Amino acid sequence: MAEGIKDKVAIIGMGCTHFGEHWEKGAEELMVEAFNEALDDSGIEKKDINAAWLGSCMGVCNVGLSALPLSLALKLPFIPVTRVENFCATGSEALRGAVYAVASGAYDICLAMGVEKLKDTGYGGLPDMPSMMGTLNRFIMPNITAPGGFAMMATAYFNKWGIDPKDGKELLAMISAKSHKNGVNNPKAHLRKEATVEQIMKAPMIAYPLGLFDCCGVSDGAACAIVCSTEMAKKLGKKDPVKLKSMQISLSSGEELMYKDWDGAGVLSAQKCAGKAYEEAGIKNPREELSMMEVHDCFSITELAAYEDLGISAPGKAGDDIRDGFYEMDGKIPCQPDGGLKCFGHPIGASGLRMMYEMYNQLLGRCGERQLDNPTLGLTHNMGGFPAMNLISVAIAGL
Repeated sequence: MAEGIKDKVAIIGMGCTHFGEHWEKGAEELMVEAFNEALDDSGIEKKDINAAWLGSCMGVCNVGLSALPLSLALKLPFIPVTRVENFCATGSEALRGAVYAVASGAYDICLAMGVEKLKDTGYGGLPDMPSMMGTLNRFIMPNITAPGGFAMMATAYFNKWGIDPKDGKELLAMISAKSHKNGVNNPKAHLRKEATVEQIMKAPMIAYPLGLFDCCGVSDGAACAIVCSTEMAKKLGKKDPVKLKSMQISLSSGEELMYKDWDGAGVLSAQKCAGKAYEEAGIKNPREELSMMEVHDCFSITELAAYEDLGISAPGKAGDDIRDGFYEMDGKIPCQPDGGLKCFGHPIGASGLRMMYEMYNQLLGRCGERQLDNPTLGLTHNMGGFPAMNLISVAIAGL
């Protein structure tokens, strides 16, 4: 019977670049920057790494879709390197590969890297991905956009719970205002300026009810992690390392689009994935046990839905928690302490690892002005795709 990975794998080093418009840097330079920080943090040497995983959704360095960009950029010593891609959850997928490899006993120390140079594509938003998703967009769902798809989830949520659209839009604005406030204290965030609820509600509309401030930024960046067994971490002098409690991923079967019982007000994959992650981690009551979380706030409504999909807020009650400050920095479970996708930015292949980077540093007490009081358990929620056709990765780390 499968045992899971709880407490079998430790993170011994992480690195992350500033996310933003890096016109002067290539993907290679971003990967090297993130890697050097992680390597210094880990206390090991490059030669100690046994295998690596590269996550990139768009492809990097003009050498196709292979894993060679990572090996070449870091000058890795003839070790196996695997490239993975899973839409916006690509960074989490790279970490999952490295973690599972260590947990299986196949390798002692592994590297996970996520990187993306979205600004170089020339698009204002996300371009078509070099995979089946592009074909789906052009031929099967030619009119769908990311803002449009999530805007429909927002109106479905308002309708399901009888929320006046104006009140609902204010709730979304409160979520974005929280993230902007948090992003101010993060030197690596793309957007570091506060925005009031009033400013957010008056911003230009993108896809009703989502305005400009309800949408995350498009950025360049890289993030990486070095992992090993918990036993080896202790041998390396990590007295109380950050350990993975669970890593789960759930992909939609497409049934949401086939049947009428899905109401469009939440994400079924997230609900399924969260349940499996909590079971693996031994968490009975996430609302009481979690210290903090980073969720995939590609849009403000995605964050609101995640509160309920993850079993933190009761169905239909996320608004009450938002108004009560439950997810603020001084609330019960701070959400997006680093500013989230909304303010940190969203280079697709790096975002999942960036989320874990924040949880990792919070658990180690390294976050300066935004440091939380004695966190012990952090969750990351990384989504790819649309509300009705998606994949969700949930990871839980703790001391």
